[in-house]
Amino acid sequence: MLFHVKMTVNLPLDMDPAKAAQLKTDEKELAQRLQREGQWRHLWRIAGHYANFSVFDVASVEALHDLLLQLPLFPYMHIDIEGLCRHPSSIHADDR
Repeated sequence: MLFHVKMTVNLPLDMDPAKAAQLKTDEKELAQRLQREGQWRHLWRIAGHYANFSVFDVASVEALHDLLLQLPLFPYMHIDIEGLCRHPSSIHADDR
């Protein structure tokens, strides 16, 4: 199942810079692993914001939920999720 996910990160202004840096490093490592595995299919930064648009390819809503909970920055995110399905006018066979 494909999901369009918008993640907006809001780190506390008083967060220890070392903790913030470690969270970002851990987040990047996990995000890249999930991309290599094919679960995190696309990742785009939203210009001018500490946010991204992503497309996830997972087995179920529950699988997406469990994946998002693993993200180190999850406690500091506002997340919007929309399920996706093929459009009948799409010319792409697999939408990759």
